[in-house]
Amino acid sequence: MKIRLGYVALSKALDNITTSSTITYTNYQKLDDSIRNDKLDNIIKSNFINLEKIINYNIKNNIHFYRLTSKLIPLATLSEVEYEYINEYKKEYESIGKIINNSKMRIDTHPDQFCVLNSVDKKIVDNSISILNYHKNILSAFKIINSKILIHVGSSSFGKDKSISRFINNFNKLDAKIQNMLLLENDDKVYNIVDTLNLCKRINVPMVLDYHHYMCNNNGEKITSYIKEIFDTWNKEELVPKIHFSSPKNKTKKDIRSHHDYINSDDFINFIEQIKFVDRDFDVMIEAKMKDDALFRLVRELKYKTNYKFIDETTFVIE
Repeated sequence: MKIRLGYVALSKALDNITTSSTITYTNYQKLDDSIRNDKLDNIIKSNFINLEKIINYNIKNNIHFYRLTSKLIPLATLSEVEYEYINEYKKEYESIGKIINNSKMRIDTHPDQFCVLNSVDKKIVDNSISILNYHKNILSAFKIINSKILIHVGSSSFGKDKSISRFINNFNKLDAKIQNMLLLENDDKVYNIVDTLNLCKRINVPMVLDYHHYMCNNNGEKITSYIKEIFDTWNKEELVPKIHFSSPKNKTKKDIRSHHDYINSDDFINFIEQIKFVDRDFDVMIEAKMKDDALFRLVRELKYKTNYKFIDETTFVIE
């Protein structure tokens, strides 16, 4: 049973390196027409340069799993802003994509909270489809093998049943390529692991277990009773299942949903020990504010507290 650890977007080891430099639409409007495109071009090229640095850092440190920022290309999903963000940067996409594919690094994306496919507001649905198209476009431009887009079920307006029906109806209208790239994740308030698992089975989409969300939002379900079914939603995929793991900022009602800077290694070990009976490889996305620093702190604590066999800096085996 092999487990790989990954992190989200920014590396704490690389100070002042961001792939999410942007400009607000308000400030963009204030710019003279003659310099707007130059401003966007400079931001995009800076993001690409920094992304390549992060990817190379990941490779040198045997980090095999990484979430790409949703903000690589500023203002790309706004209908009011039209510019060519794929063909103009074909060289950058192909160069970085080649590095990623040669390293066999797993890459996915996670659109922000504005992507609500089952909203009752048509404008929000249209915008959500635009967001998904943007993610599809950049992942396709990189030519990343087996790239995925992770979203939540979304709105619960007029109840779960009607909301799930809206999700299915809108899902069926999506481009087939987007449908094949989508993953669904349980959330911390509305759609628990049972809701999300049942929906994934209905639309034949893999499910990502977010353990922190499960701890915040459950009806007493035992994770051991559902983990095999959750992992089995990946059976048609070449990729191994993935989960999200984070620790609460505090275990008070106010802060339990917020992410801590680091991972509570005892909770992580307890989770692994609970589900190791499935004896199946999977990847873990570490969602902590200290990013790769949190990942490597967890690794150090696992080496001290367990007999897990590490085969490189971020990968361990349980026999």
